[in-house]
Amino acid sequence: MNINWQHRELNLKVVYYGPALSGKTTNLEQIYKRVNPNQRSELVSLKTHEDRTLFFDFLQLELGKIGGLTPKIHLYTVPGQSYYEASRRLVLRGTDGVVFVVDSSVSRLNDNVAAWKDMYSHLRSFGFDPDKMPIVVQFNKQDLPDALNPLAIKNLLHTNGKPVVNAVAVRGEGVLDTLKLITRAVMTNVQREIA
Repeated sequence: MNINWQHRELNLKVVYYGPALSGKTTNLEQIYKRVNPNQRSELVSLKTHEDRTLFFDFLQLELGKIGGLTPKIHLYTVPGQSYYEASRRLVLRGTDGVVFVVDSSVSRLNDNVAAWKDMYSHLRSFGFDPDKMPIVVQFNKQDLPDALNPLAIKNLLHTNGKPVVNAVAVRGEGVLDTLKLITRAVMTNVQREIA
């Protein structure tokens, strides 16, 4: 959280985290399509020549006022590939909340578990308690024929009561529900801190 008192802005950071090709960028693309252009920035993506996220994607949303401040939610994605570990850690620094995007395909189970553990490890390294941080878990690609049952994913990741959303991000299903849940959780946290 960063408050710019001169401009009366409350800048908040939400990071979409998860394994490669789980749908993090797709979430931001769908949000970009569905949010009023007056309430969002342009979508910025830094991609490789294979159209994979290189460093991060970024989208800014503006919401109504809180305590006389205008909240601006900065949405980022991390690159999913393991060789971009340093970039993932850097993008996660200073986050106010996380959306963990799960690839529901049974073949991606190990990738999901590894990314979940990495996220927890990085958050702890920054002094955050992941169990107290706003985290929403999105079970993406629920339309796949080999999609794991959401209850099985919860148990495998030990989501510990964190809010979950079933999604098919490529069709926009569950994307705005996920955004609303993480935004509400982050704003609740912030209101506690600035009260």
